[in-house]
Amino acid sequence: MEVYKKHVFVCTTGKTCPAAGGVDVCDALRKEISDRGLKKQIRINKTGCLDQCGHGAVMVVYPESVWYAHVKPEDAAEIVESHLIENKPVERLFYDGSGRIV
Repeated sequence: MEVYKKHVFVCTTGKTCPAAGGVDVCDALRKEISDRGLKKQIRINKTGCLDQCGHGAVMVVYPESVWYAHVKPEDAAEIVESHLIENKPVERLFYDGSGRIV
């Protein structure tokens, strides 16, 4: 088995990410990855609280360590195409941990 080229962690627990659609975001990303035949290159995981409550749904992409906030399921296709395939992070969703989108 090869190592994944990208690994995405989507917060689905904590105080706010469940209500902000964390599970739906994770499901939408997984569907995009599956539909594009990328399941062996890109891994999408639900994760416990990322300690960024109030900014969800929150997710982080490795190996770049790019954080996104206020992600919606409808953002999944853009994130997959732009960031996960073309290596161009989606700047409008950047999050730097300060409580604002960068």
